[in-house]
Amino acid sequence: MKSIRREALVATALACLLMLSTSGSAQTTGFDELANLPFVENRPTAETAQILQDELLFQRATQTYLWAMPLINTLGMKYGSEKVFGEGYNVLPVWKQRLDAKTLVTTPNSDVLYAMSYVDLGKDGPLVFEAPPGLQGILLDAWQRPIPVDGGNFFGDVGLPGPDAGKGGKFLLLPPGYSGEVPEGYFVYRSATNNVFVFLRAFYQDPNDLTPAAELVEQSKIYPLNNKAGARPMTFPNASGVPANMLPVSDSHAFDQLKQLLDSEGSHLASPDGLGMLASIGIIKGLPFNPDEHERQILDRAAKTAYKMSRVVGFKEVVNGRSLRVYPDRVWLNPIAEGTPENPSGPFDLAWGRKAEGYIDLDTRIWFFTDYYSLSPGMMSQIPGKGAKYMIGFTDSQGVSLTGSNSYQLNLPANIPAALFWSVTLYEAENASGLANGRPFPSLGSRDKPVQNADGSTTLYLGPKALEGKQANWLATVPGKGYFAILRLYGPTEAAIDKSWKPGDIEKVK
Repeated sequence: MKSIRREALVATALACLLMLSTSGSAQTTGFDELANLPFVENRPTAETAQILQDELLFQRATQTYLWAMPLINTLGMKYGSEKVFGEGYNVLPVWKQRLDAKTLVTTPNSDVLYAMSYVDLGKDGPLVFEAPPGLQGILLDAWQRPIPVDGGNFFGDVGLPGPDAGKGGKFLLLPPGYSGEVPEGYFVYRSATNNVFVFLRAFYQDPNDLTPAAELVEQSKIYPLNNKAGARPMTFPNASGVPANMLPVSDSHAFDQLKQLLDSEGSHLASPDGLGMLASIGIIKGLPFNPDEHERQILDRAAKTAYKMSRVVGFKEVVNGRSLRVYPDRVWLNPIAEGTPENPSGPFDLAWGRKAEGYIDLDTRIWFFTDYYSLSPGMMSQIPGKGAKYMIGFTDSQGVSLTGSNSYQLNLPANIPAALFWSVTLYEAENASGLANGRPFPSLGSRDKPVQNADGSTTLYLGPKALEGKQANWLATVPGKGYFAILRLYGPTEAAIDKSWKPGDIEKVK
């Protein structure tokens, strides 16, 4: 009888949760049912207590997932990579033939060579990263905050925008609270977490000759500060064309990953409030995290719901009262669209804190880590010819979401302000990974040499079939599949920074 009654309670609780995930009157009914659960003699009945206890776990887990989006983004990449390519400070997967749609990861750039690694300073102690001249990269903590460099002038960047100014060198990664001796000859990066994300990029000139860029990355070395001679030899698995799911986990295993992270980090992972959120769903350092089958079901639904909520936030044009439009008369978006030479990150610090108001803008942080990953001063640079300028297009010029069944055109006016290169890349609306469109790469850019118009402008065509005579300027889409586009300007010049040059919107072709 107890088992039957418990199953009935579970069914009732899950029915309430299901109602909360629907819209209109059904959603209101779900809220009403929770609000009107019976109390007897001013106390909850056993059934009411069970339903509300389940609802509390669901709500706390949902909000914990959304709060932890940067961590879950990092962990998705880490575990997804290590499952396929192996783990350890000496393992540096390199996408030697560029990154295609077989690698599932949030909005990758197919027009540079990527290399990504994940190290644990708590396990291995201080680590040295040796970079050759010309390599670009970012060193980020588990929250994907660029790691501050001794001296106070640099954060995270390696290469041209970093302290080495593109000359390469030795970059020393120190764990939280490190008080040991710091030897001379290093650029010193003091991480707020043990876990560090090493994100590297190499630029190529000719898409038909990627070998120099791949060989540049393979000159990288990572080894313990106090044991270079005994370090494990570097390995550089070729990640190109290898199926790997490095997306944020959207089921209850996300909470298992957070537990493993907390165990390797401890109290410096988050504020007391943040640690309290984790503790409220059973994630406490040093204690077992063993939800029973019933709790696991709720956590699973919470993660799935939170992931879908993050996708809702991630498609918004206005977040917390701020328009994300890069240009008032265009639908291109960017969360730091207000960036200026004096204030490159707009109203935010490098951890998505609102500088004037003094709080973390959770929804903007969720937007970013749903649609992107990694950020640094170098990426936001407003110095002409340095950094990069990104803008994202979710809709056509009329505000209608892009669909693979339609044909569109995008006009880029003459003199596209990118000193290095520009590109347009298409991504799955479902999960923000590269659009699997049957082509080698879901991108097209300046190094592909698209045909220019007579006035010097460039028109790209997006659709399921190439228009006659437009194959060189065509980006393939998939009928019945939603997608979005990102325009990247690498080495943006003055016209990009002052916004005197602006792209057209993506327009539906009738």
